[in-house]
Amino acid sequence: MSQLNLTADQILAFAVEALEDVKGDKITVLNVGNHTDMMDYMVICTGTSKRHVNALGQNVFEHLKGQGLQPLGSEGRGMGSDWVLVDLHDVVVHVMTEEARAFYDLEKLWDIKPEQM
Repeated sequence: MSQLNLTADQILAFAVEALEDVKGDKITVLNVGNHTDMMDYMVICTGTSKRHVNALGQNVFEHLKGQGLQPLGSEGRGMGSDWVLVDLHDVVVHVMTEEARAFYDLEKLWDIKPEQM
């Protein structure tokens, strides 16, 4: 549970909604709760450009703040980065360019079957 008694599933739903609102591509959800105590879900999304990656990360950050959840933090927002991370307590969102996503290949690193949304 996080602030305002939002469950990890509720935070996940808000995060995915925020990504879809700004046309995030290839949204993948990994249930990592059985593999780490740091989070329950990892969301990975592709943006079409560095500007789009930033807009996606910003929208997730602002959308969850609008729901009363203060994100723990973020990395890469507003920096023209090819990877933005937003830490939403029980859910961590990674937004990357296609090139960064292929290079880091987080899905393979975690080796967990994506959840169906």
